[in-house]
Amino acid sequence: MSRRLSFAAAVAVSMMFMSLRASPVDVEAMPTPGLQQRYDDLTHELRCMQCQNQSIADSPVGLASDLRRDVREQLIAGKTDEEIRTAMVARYGNFILFRPPFRSGTAWVWIAPFLLLILGVFVTVRIVRQRARMVESDASEPDDSAEGGTSK
Repeated sequence: MSRRLSFAAAVAVSMMFMSLRASPVDVEAMPTPGLQQRYDDLTHELRCMQCQNQSIADSPVGLASDLRRDVREQLIAGKTDEEIRTAMVARYGNFILFRPPFRSGTAWVWIAPFLLLILGVFVTVRIVRQRARMVESDASEPDDSAEGGTSK
């Protein structure tokens, strides 16, 4: 009986989580298709400051909802996409942008992946060469166990 109860509880909890993820984030549409497209693009470019790995378009938290509302109001007020991005950066810093601008303060964000890739290739080549030398040196040494294991 307790197994059935725990299984039913697990199913109920998983269905609850699935229903939370399936709920729509925004229900209100923009007045024109052009504004709707700009809204969609902007909300996918801005990072949720609470979730940090989701855009504000995909995040269900209250802060993301406030940011979406702010973007919507600024679009309806006639602001350009760049003005909206600038206002968000002024309030939250470059971290709010999924693609921060290339400046001296953010250069490491753009350069670090390439440096890490080069470092990874260098380390891999060194390891492969070192193991190849170990195999060559093992193959060139005579095997004492084949002679009967006698030593002087």
